[in-house]
Amino acid sequence: MSDPVHRLAKAFKALSHPNRLRIYTEILKQESARIETGCGCFVTDVVRSLRVGAPTISHHVKELVNADLITVERQGKFLVCKVNPETAALVRDLLQ
Repeated sequence: MSDPVHRLAKAFKALSHPNRLRIYTEILKQESARIETGCGCFVTDVVRSLRVGAPTISHHVKELVNADLITVERQGKFLVCKVNPETAALVRDLLQ
């Protein structure tokens, strides 16, 4: 999926859902607060801050991963989300 137009279309489609947009912005906020550690954002923090059920968050996180907006990795028993910098740069460049 190297075509930038296709990547952008997929990203904007994913972000068009209000819950996914909230989750994505929460991940951005949490990740930027932990920039020194490079730790990312724990999914449990998203669940707590948005007061949305874990199954709903899980579904939307999967959609954000499919849209190449974030990556998810397991750290012990926790899932950690990180913003995909390449896709974020494409979105930022388009909007500037």
